[in-house]
Amino acid sequence: MSHQLFAEVARLVDAGEDCALCTIVETRGSTPGKSMMKMLVRRDGTFTGTVGGGCLEAEVLEAALEALADERSRLLEFALNERDYPDSGLICGGKVRIYVEPITEARLFLIGGGHISGALARIAAPAGFRVAILEDRPEFANTEHHPDAAEFRVGPFAELADGLAREANAYVCIVTRGHHGDGEALFALWKSGVRPKYLGMIGSVAKREQIFADLRARGVDDGFLGRVQCPMGIHIGARSHPEIAVSVAAELIRVRRLDGASASADS
Repeated sequence: MSHQLFAEVARLVDAGEDCALCTIVETRGSTPGKSMMKMLVRRDGTFTGTVGGGCLEAEVLEAALEALADERSRLLEFALNERDYPDSGLICGGKVRIYVEPITEARLFLIGGGHISGALARIAAPAGFRVAILEDRPEFANTEHHPDAAEFRVGPFAELADGLAREANAYVCIVTRGHHGDGEALFALWKSGVRPKYLGMIGSVAKREQIFADLRARGVDDGFLGRVQCPMGIHIGARSHPEIAVSVAAELIRVRRLDGASASADS
């Protein structure tokens, strides 16, 4: 079974789909699951393999989905007795420890294929983000302009936004060729129901207020606009494209590694 399970892990990784591997790392006493038994959990809640079945497995499944949400591993410990699981019929009395390891890939979608996108892709890709360039101009969405991107999507912003609505673990930066394009991209994301872990838009405070006013007039709610980081990036006095890319990449990493962990701890 293990080789089939690891083959499924490889398939999911190649397909860009997240999963969590749950492994029994220690048992004491009598337990239905034995050491090194594994269960692979997909983001949709389906799973392959087993860690013993029953109510214990249901708790591990829930923990695996939480691990996929916050990208943090956890070590679980269970005492298998009637006191802790009164409706389970468990009388074995053993203890089991299970390590839950999320296998995830942060997905960075850069809407616009200009110089800032190129500089950001060069930093974000080796930092663990799978970079996709989204453009309405085919000539700016290719490996010649963006050798660090793993994917290219070309089309009207409305169609591209519809595709993002189905993405999990997404980070989005709007860096089109001008104010109008940025506003249209932001409107398309709102209309499609896109709610990424991070949503940033290039520009100044003055630009933000102008675009936000226009979008409010078109019905965009303040709840959505309040999620938009603009200016985006950590303030370091950045001026050049590479400096801006460094500041944005730092903010993306902070959201991924710190903000997500804080949200999980608060929930």
